[in-house]
Amino acid sequence: MYIAFMSQRLPPLNALRAFEAAARHLSFRKAAEELHVTPAAISHQIKLIEETLGVTLFRRLTRAIALSPAGRSFLPKLSEGFAQIAAAVEQVRAHESAGTLTVNVPPSFAAKWLMPRLHRFVTAHPDIDIRIVASMRLVDARQHEAVDTMTGSDSLPLDADIDIRFGNGKYPRCRVDMLFKVSVTPLCSPRLLEGMRPLRKPADLHYHMLLHDDTPLSSENRPDWVQWLRGAGAGDVDTSHGLHFNHAMLGLEAAVDGLGVVLGIKELAARDLAAGRLVAPFDYSLAMPDSYYVVSAETTADRPKVAVFRKWLLDEAHPQSARKIAAG
Repeated sequence: MYIAFMSQRLPPLNALRAFEAAARHLSFRKAAEELHVTPAAISHQIKLIEETLGVTLFRRLTRAIALSPAGRSFLPKLSEGFAQIAAAVEQVRAHESAGTLTVNVPPSFAAKWLMPRLHRFVTAHPDIDIRIVASMRLVDARQHEAVDTMTGSDSLPLDADIDIRFGNGKYPRCRVDMLFKVSVTPLCSPRLLEGMRPLRKPADLHYHMLLHDDTPLSSENRPDWVQWLRGAGAGDVDTSHGLHFNHAMLGLEAAVDGLGVVLGIKELAARDLAAGRLVAPFDYSLAMPDSYYVVSAETTADRPKVAVFRKWLLDEAHPQSARKIAAG
């Protein structure tokens, strides 16, 4: 039945809308106002239907119109059809604006930056369920990257609405927004500023255990302890010993516990620094070549739930800019 119905010649959708509105109002003028066209356009569309179907839908009176028997039989089913179309559209919109939003994030970013803030998004958007997937795949690294066979570049995992990636920002066929740049500096427990060997100057690192963040990155010029110490004028400190971690958050937690001094990402440690669990004993820091980016596929970047989460992330990363926009 469906195939037979679709094989028949149907009047244009705009013409059907014109008839339904005119029949409902019993007025070409009111139908024209509803559809933002002229009464002449409504009359033309209805004439097109009548010629296509070979029937008369209206009786034209002196100062009014009335439905013909064919028009009266046509209107209920047509109105029902438009109502079902509208319901289907709303169902799709509701499904897209609500539902689960899958966000892939590097583990350290999830633990140290995203989790302390996520409650604000959940409170503001209770209709959107969030699925957080922590994966090292989101850190650009030669030994971890997923290679696109056509471009040779990193590709967005197909099961994610949004990726928060740490890398160079070059992700083909994706919407890419920089979240923030990062820098590294020594971080430690405030307890290390006291005691028998207090940290006062970079050379004092000689008396403390160095904590190494060995998160695998694609950048070959990533700052390390050797570079930082050389830049700070303390190149004679031995960097060959200490504890090594493959996640930035582990190095930060070790520093909070007082195990030593980590060359850590200040932006990830912001909450610990604000709470006084960590301190940055020296002013000197080194910028990292990679940054954090919000990445989504071009084909889905403008979907409501994706767009609202991306905007929230950017507002959280740049709160002053967000306040200026709101005030303006």
